[in-house]
Amino acid sequence: MERKRTDCPALPPGWKKEEVIRKSGLSAGKSDVYYYSPSGKKFRSKPQLSRYLGNTVDLACFDFRTGKMMPGKLQKNKQRFRHDPLSMAKGGKPDLNTALPIRQTASIFKQPVTKVTSHPGNKVKTDLQRAIEQPKQLFWEKRLKGLRSSDVTEQVLRTMDLPKGLQSVGPDASDDTLLSAIASALHMSSAPITGQTSVAAEKNPAIWLNTSQPLCKAFTVTDEHIREQEMKVYQARRSLEEALMADSLARAAENTRELLEGKKA
Repeated sequence: MERKRTDCPALPPGWKKEEVIRKSGLSAGKSDVYYYSPSGKKFRSKPQLSRYLGNTVDLACFDFRTGKMMPGKLQKNKQRFRHDPLSMAKGGKPDLNTALPIRQTASIFKQPVTKVTSHPGNKVKTDLQRAIEQPKQLFWEKRLKGLRSSDVTEQVLRTMDLPKGLQSVGPDASDDTLLSAIASALHMSSAPITGQTSVAAEKNPAIWLNTSQPLCKAFTVTDEHIREQEMKVYQARRSLEEALMADSLARAAENTRELLEGKKA
């Protein structure tokens, strides 16, 4: 291997850039880039460099391969994040729009109104609640049918398994549609989720459906259900704690190995 170590003017004084060119093997001709701090600490990637320097140096437009500041690259990255559906996994800003695909438009057609003034008392009552609420399309949850979430590698994530006590109501009902309806109800409303309490909704949901409740039959949450969910949360927290501990130990081992390599060099 051929090693070339030079000063890096884009970083604070004392920082060195090392380029290692491979001379043999299948990767002959390719090069690896490393950076060394004034104290001799070795850095193999830009994230490591960013964590070490913190807020002292802005590395947003720093090109790790060339060791130069490239503002044009930052602008290209911003444009790519704006159109990249996986930009969240690469540091892009999240899309905070949580609006659900519900059609809530008032009627645009003018309707004739007849004012009656001959009735006793001559008082006109107004239903304020009806005036505030917007019409909601029935069975809008079907728009989410067939949609699947995926991770950063575009692998489809497995959906949740709903309890056996939850049964769908409505045409062409499925577990995926029911899951979307329940999740949307929890997200959009602070009212209790009880399901469709009216028996008539099962016979003709197009008429008797309660649009403020998800598309499922009435259900009851027992103490046993609550304990099961508490156990799942506890196990998830334990798994997360173990993963964070393993990551911390791996980072400590990597820092120790790099420190030993720096002393040998």
